[in-house]
Amino acid sequence: MGNSSGKSSNSVYSNPTTLPDIRFHDLRHSVVSLLFAENMHPKIVQEILGHSNIAITLDTYSHMLPTLHGDAPGRLDDLLGE
Repeated sequence: MGNSSGKSSNSVYSNPTTLPDIRFHDLRHSVVSLLFAENMHPKIVQEILGHSNIAITLDTYSHMLPTLHGDAPGRLDDLLGE
């Protein structure tokens, strides 16, 4: 099948009147965002994505982890009793 629009054929949905083009890769990133928003453990996300090791997942998606940055200094103060 040809693609006369000249756009990538890996688009999952393409209807310029209602929604933008959505690539499979965009859906993958959306799923990761939703999983991390629900505090899914990164190791589980790694397994779902099929990454060979956790470093790939964390290097790619750590900016999406809501609790990673959180209140780290405050929590450290609590642990040290300050």
